[in-house]
Amino acid sequence: MPWEETCPVKERIRFVAALESGLYSMSEACERFGVSRVTGYKWWRRFNAGEEGLQDRSRRPKSSPGRTPEEIERLVIELRKAHPSWGPEKLLDVLSRRHRGVKLPARSTTAAILKREGLIKKPRVRRKHHHPGQPFVETEEPNDLWTADYKGEFKTLDGRYCYPLTIADQETRYLIASEGLLSTRSRWARPVFEKAFREHGLPKAILTDNGPPFAVWNALCGLSALGVWWIQLGIRQYRIEPGKPQQNGRHERMHRTMKAEATRPPGADIRSQRKKLEAFRHEFNEERPHQALGNRRPAEVGRPSPRPFPRKTRKPEYAAHYEKRRVTSVGHIAFKRRMIFLSSNLLGETVALEEIADGIWSIYYYDVLIARLDERTGKVIP
Repeated sequence: MPWEETCPVKERIRFVAALESGLYSMSEACERFGVSRVTGYKWWRRFNAGEEGLQDRSRRPKSSPGRTPEEIERLVIELRKAHPSWGPEKLLDVLSRRHRGVKLPARSTTAAILKREGLIKKPRVRRKHHHPGQPFVETEEPNDLWTADYKGEFKTLDGRYCYPLTIADQETRYLIASEGLLSTRSRWARPVFEKAFREHGLPKAILTDNGPPFAVWNALCGLSALGVWWIQLGIRQYRIEPGKPQQNGRHERMHRTMKAEATRPPGADIRSQRKKLEAFRHEFNEERPHQALGNRRPAEVGRPSPRPFPRKTRKPEYAAHYEKRRVTSVGHIAFKRRMIFLSSNLLGETVALEEIADGIWSIYYYDVLIARLDERTGKVIP
């Protein structure tokens, strides 16, 4: 841009002062200050119209035909405030469905609107590291793997603790359950899973962490009452490695969104909090587009499992050459003149043993290998 267009205000004042002194003609003053005569006369006219005319003027155009209308900006801003975790693509996708026929701005324009309103924070630079991913199950179809976890406990406004239990389908991201419970005990969790199994059928496997009620740290194979029930239903249980929540990364990411939108602020009591969690589940499944699904909703791609919830669990079937033993009321089995303790969660159940080497036996519950037994020492190895 030419210097005469960006000349400081104080230079313009000096230019006018030189003309007012009568010592310089317009041509001489323009030559002295290095501006054209057109610019010199423009500054002189502005000065005669008022000294403030020498101040810098806005270069903003009088009209902007391409500017996003204020009502469209308002829709973008309101939706973003209602869903702080949604980016420009999700906002535009939802708005296009809610307001069909309305011309919406481009993604870059939407991002600029959010940035101008202070609704986009500069992302924190994170140290790059190797992400181990989910090492257990490759999913190809819905219900190949469900993931389950508790989002960290928090207090509702009446001072009671709430423990949200969430269940999701790994392949479709469908949020099957989002239930606020009063405890992490199995007797609270089992009805949530039973309702999910009745409505959606049985998955092939469930991925959890190693906390209660999914696992018992001092039990054989960490076997919990919930885990025993899943085995009876023919559901394989997988667990992430201790201290590695990133191995259930999709579920953890969903929890961050749920925390922002359904627990802050918390509900007045457990009943109102449950309503907030259910509203989040509906929105997550029915309204929120997911980039990994091609901006489709989980409800559009999810489907029930072909394995219905049975009225009665099947009895275990073991090969004829297996040694079968019934677990006593205190968790032991009698084997080779020894009482071997297995688990208090297997009371009254039948397990089977297969000799795989001289004096070394594999212990099975249904088709799950739960331990090895050295008959010489009576030691059970998980």
